[in-house]
Formats: sequence, C-alpha cells, structure tokens
Amino acid sequence: MEEAMLESTKILTTFVKLHAPWELCCVCAEDLSMRSPLQAHPNPTKNWSETVLQTLHIPVLMSQEVPNQPLDYYTCQFKASKLQRFLGSDDHENFFTPVQRHQIVSHILSNAIYGKRKKAEIGIERLLDEEVFKAAFPLHDGPYELPDSKVHPEDMNPRQVLFHYWARWGAWYKYQPLDHIREYFGEKIGIYFAWIGLYTAWLIPASFVGILVFLYGVFTMNSDIPATEVCLSEDKYVMCPLSDIGEYWSLSDVCFFVKVAYLFDHPGTVFYAVFVSFWAVTFLEFWKRKSVSLAHHWDCLDFHEEEERPRPEYAAKACDLRENPITGTKEPFFDPREQLPRILTGMGVIIIMITLVLIFIIAVIMYRVVINMVLFENKDLRPRSAIISSTSAAVVNLLIIMAIGRVYETLALKLTQWEMHRTQTEFENQLTFKVFIFQFVNFYSSIFYIAFFKGRFVGYPGHYNRFFGLRSEECNNGGCLIELAQQLGVIMIGKQIINNAQEIIVPKLKGLWHRWQVRLVKVVKLTRWEEDYELIENEGLFQEYLEIVLQFGFITIFVAAFPLAPLFALLNNWVEIRLDAQKFVCETRRPVAERAQNIGVWFQILDALAQIAVISNAFLIAFTSEFLPKILYQYHYDWSLHGYINFTLAYANVNTSGLQQTCRYRDFRDENGDYNIFYWHLLAVRLGFVILFEHVVFGISKLIDIMVPDIPKALELKIKREQYLAKQALADTDRFLTSEEDEEINGAPVQTEDINLRMSEA
Repeated sequence: MEEAMLESTKILTTFVKLHAPWELCCVCAEDLSMRSPLQAHPNPTKNWSETVLQTLHIPVLMSQEVPNQPLDYYTCQFKASKLQRFLGSDDHENFFTPVQRHQIVSHILSNAIYGKRKKAEIGIERLLDEEVFKAAFPLHDGPYELPDSKVHPEDMNPRQVLFHYWARWGAWYKYQPLDHIREYFGEKIGIYFAWIGLYTAWLIPASFVGILVFLYGVFTMNSDIPATEVCLSEDKYVMCPLSDIGEYWSLSDVCFFVKVAYLFDHPGTVFYAVFVSFWAVTFLEFWKRKSVSLAHHWDCLDFHEEEERPRPEYAAKACDLRENPITGTKEPFFDPREQLPRILTGMGVIIIMITLVLIFIIAVIMYRVVINMVLFENKDLRPRSAIISSTSAAVVNLLIIMAIGRVYETLALKLTQWEMHRTQTEFENQLTFKVFIFQFVNFYSSIFYIAFFKGRFVGYPGHYNRFFGLRSEECNNGGCLIELAQQLGVIMIGKQIINNAQEIIVPKLKGLWHRWQVRLVKVVKLTRWEEDYELIENEGLFQEYLEIVLQFGFITIFVAAFPLAPLFALLNNWVEIRLDAQKFVCETRRPVAERAQNIGVWFQILDALAQIAVISNAFLIAFTSEFLPKILYQYHYDWSLHGYINFTLAYANVNTSGLQQTCRYRDFRDENGDYNIFYWHLLAVRLGFVILFEHVVFGISKLIDIMVPDIPKALELKIKREQYLAKQALADTDRFLTSEEDEEINGAPVQTEDINLRMSEA
C-alpha cells in the first residue's frame, strides 16, 4: 500500500497493489480453464506475404527481428493435480504469464463480496461504479521510452519492445509483432490488430487494381466519342432550362464535366465492381482461416464465455432477486415484461433519429438544387456549377453526419443502460446494433439517394415532378456517377481526416485534463502505479471497430463509382494502426486482458456488408452507369458510339411543354413525352444484368466458401496432435510422450531441459 498527496487540495490518495500468490494462481487457473504448456514446438514467425515475396526473390522490407519472441507450445487445460506434467512448473514466479495473473486478480476482484449478496454488492466494477474506488487497472511493465544509454534489444521491457518495434511512426511499414501484442494486452486486443493488419494488407491489391482502372480512364478519356461529340457540338444542342425562370443553354457548356465523368464511368468500372465483390468475399474467407489459426496459436480456440455475472448497474437497479438456473444462486432480477417496453422505446428513438437524418438529407438536397440553379444562370460558372454545388453540399452533409452521429452515440449508450440488459455481452451487442444501424443510415443514406433515386422521378418539360415547390433533382449531363464519386470521396475522406485528428488531439486533451485533476505531488519520482494513474482510462475497441467497418462499407458497396476508395482506405489504415498502437502503449492505462476467439458480432456485420455490396454494385452498373445504354446502342446502331449523345437527348414539344422553342433534355422519350421502345429494351437489359451479376457473384462466392475450409489442413493435424498430447498428459498413467517420439511426427526434437531453461529466461 502506498499513499500520495494531491497537490492543490491535499487529499490523501491511497494506492493498493495486489499480487496473486502461487497457490491462489493454481486454484484460479483451473477454475478459469486456463491452458498451460506441455511441449514446445517451432513457432514460425513468417506470414504468407513474406513467404510469397521470398519465393519471388523480392526484398521483404516489412520484415523485422523483434526480440524476446514468445515461445509456442502444445498446451492443454491446467490441472493442479497434474502440475508436474507441465513445462516450467517448478518455476513458480514465471509459470503464469503477467497477463494470466492479471486475469486471475481481475476474476477474484469481480467476484469478491463486499456487502450483502442479496443486494448484489459484489465485485470491483460496482465499487468503481459507486465511486468507492477511483480506478482499478493492471500496471504497465515499466516506461515505454528508451533510456538515453544504448540498450540491448533483449534487455528492453515488453512495453519498450512494443513501442520501438510497433507503436512509433518509424515502424509504419513493418509487420506487426502480433505475438508480443497478445502477450502484453491479451487475445481480444491482439485479434483486433491482427484483423485490421490483414485487412490493410488486402487493401494493397485492391488499391493497385483501382489505380489501374482509374489510369485507364485517364488515358482513354480523350478517345471517348460521346464526350468528344459534346465538346464539339457548340450550339448544336439547345437544352431546356433547368428552372422555370432559367435560360436555354448549350450542351457544350458542360464539356469539362462530361470529360471528368468518364473517369468514373467507363468499362473498367464494371470489371472493378466484379473484382471487389470477389475480393470482399475472399477476404472474409481468408480471415476466418486466419482467426482460427490465431485462436489455436493463442490457446483460445475452445474458449467459451463462462456464466457471466450481472452488470454492476443492472445489479444496483434491479428490484428483485431470483435463483440463477445455471449456478443455483440468487442474483438480481429485472422482469422481462418491464424490460420489453424499454426496448421498444429504444427502437422508437432509433426510428425518430433516422427520420431526423432523412430530414437533414432533404434539406441538403434543397440546398444543392437552389445553389445549382443560381450558379447555372452564370454562363462563366455553368461548366462547374454541378461540381461546386454537389461538393459544397457534400461538405455540409459531412458536418451534419459527424455532429448528429456523436449526439446519437451518447443517446444510444444512455438508452442501452436504461434498457437493463443483464450481462455485459448482451449490453455490448445491443449497443453495437443500435449504433451501427443508425450510423449505416447516417453515413450511407445520402450516397444511396444519389446512386439510386436522384434523377429517377424528374418528369419531362411541361410535366415536371415538384417537391416543396422545387423541381425534382436531376442528374447532370455527365451522369449521376460523377456526383456519387464526389459525395463518396468527400464523406469518406473527410470522415477519415476528422477521426484521425480526433484520435491525435482528444487523448492528449483528456490526458492534460486528467493530470490537472489528479496533480500528484512529485517528491522524488513517481512510482509505476502513480504514473499509470495519470494516464487516461482505456475506452476499449468499440469505436475502432465501428470506424473500420463503416470504411469497409464505403469501399465495397459503392466502389463502382470511386475506384480510388481502397487507396484512401489503405493510407488511412496505415495511420490508424499507428495511432491505435500509440494510444494503447503510451497514452492509456493497461486494460485487463480479455480472451476472445474472433472479432465477434462485427464479422456478421462485415459479411452482411459484403452481400449488400454485390447487390449495390449490380444496380449501380445497371441503372446509374452509362455502361449498359452504350452497349445496347452499339449493338443496335453504331459500334463506334457516333451519334450516341444525340440519341440520348429527347425533343421537348413546344405545344405540350409550354416552352417558347423546341429544346432537348436527357431521356429516352418521344415528342409526346412517352417512353420509346429503346427505353423498354434497356430496362429489360438492366434487370437481366442485375439478375445475372448477382447470381454469378453469389454462386462463385458460395463455391469459394465450400471449397475453402475454415480450418487449414495443417492446423487440423496440429489440433489433433495437441489433443493427443493433452490426453497423454492428463491420463492417470505416468507415460508421457518423449521428445524422441515427437521427432518422428514433427521432425524437430525439443529437449525438456532446454525448454525449462528458456521458460526461466522468458
């Protein structure tokens, strides 16, 4: 126990340092089903990309030798009665790792009774919730800064190793030391960084192909016949006014815009949409295999959450006691019949907030229509009016999205707390559901509007559809795909910039505020626990997962409109990994290590986004892109696309439209305003394309899922080998597999004496 003084108020702050002795660790390790080493085996540090690069004789710049590499073992569930069967069992100080000791102490504190059991006065979490204690946290293993004198890598503490080889900016291009991350922070955080690292690596081929598709558009832009016809048309095509009091204008006025639109709407985008659809499905399949391998490697493949205790807030507010059917003990109980109205109220609030988002979108649409009409009346600004209006509207929309998103996340947290979910898992799943559903609508609804609704219900001259007195918004003559690319680029890139700025600035401001509040007196030098107390509390991984999952939606659902999206995601993630690493290593207290097999409910969300992406890209190509109209025109009329622009422009009849002269507008209609036969042929082709695209992609994706097993063959053999060793170790007989027998299977003998020595060194 140590005491420190707050500088200004002279309030005595007491620190209590807890340590679990050997006997207690043995009892709790068996109770928590922890796994302990039976036999060492080679731990390959190479990954698949390093192997591929070495096979191709390409230098592996990302590789690095990280000191104190954790050993890998065949393990089985710890049994105190079989203690001598485990490696290093005679070394009581080092047999249990620091992370395992943290988990044991946390387990004891979480189940400690400090008052009346019937009032659920149990656990450190409730004491923290009631502010009996200010904080409870495991200690960092020393400072992260390297001393001024040169230190041998083997002599660095684990925190310094993570900082030097992972968290510092100079290591941005290096492979992540996942075993070290897991060894220091536990499996749950290790799984997160493994997932974001793999996802970032998979963005490299997606970015490369996206750049090639974009460059194809750049190099073929000047050879696009329809764009050339627009630019050379001069006053040939007199277009109908964009507003009731607007002027007639020439199609050549938007020459620049039509040329730029080709960059995002050419045959290469169709190929890229198909490529990314398969890329997303293959990535998720590969991650399933990777997560299983990691779960086995990190000894949590057979991990299942034990019967969870009620949340402290639930225990404090529940007004009844009932017997738990599993444990047989009485615990706080909240009647589900009283909980149901609360959950329904929460769903109602979600609907209200989503309605509010849609109202803001309508306001942004009206803003864009008005600004576009005003700018279009100026002949000098006419070629860029659509770009200016759509870009400014996208920026306004982004600011609204970010602001309302923060408000809703706070509201969702309060609602989920009010709903009285019994366990922390139930609480987190409900919160994830609420926040993701809202943020999905919040971020994607304006993009969905431009992609699938804008310009679909305009009408035609003399019979325009109106909304709040304004004509319904129509796509400009470059098509809606360029506006979709603008909207997607502004929202996605703008969100990334704002989030990264927040991750840099907010923790530092919180740290300054927290240190000002505690203001410990520095007599000589602060102790480790005092230094860690001055760090801010770790807030978990929810926001990190949410940010990257939303990004995954951006680069898959709408990639047909913006082939550079994976490139910007790749650049962001390189920064994101380093920011997250610095936050965990340098700026926050060390979290209690949690076990996990995979990324949990986030995988189901990713899988749903991948399915939505297939449908979205099919409709984007069919109904938003000019790809199919051009293909059908080539088939029926001219393979060179000469005359395509004139073909797509309908005539407005003076007698039926009320206009002063005949003008042109973009649609497949006759002079009476009725759809022509080409429109119906095109509609059939579009629907057929959607059906064919979805069936082909979903069919091949299902085939990939069937052909690629979730558990690699080598891992399956390894698991069987481990099960055999565990059976031998826990058997009542004294026989145990020798290293000579193991050599026959693994081909790599491991001496028990060497293992015990290495265990002691570790």
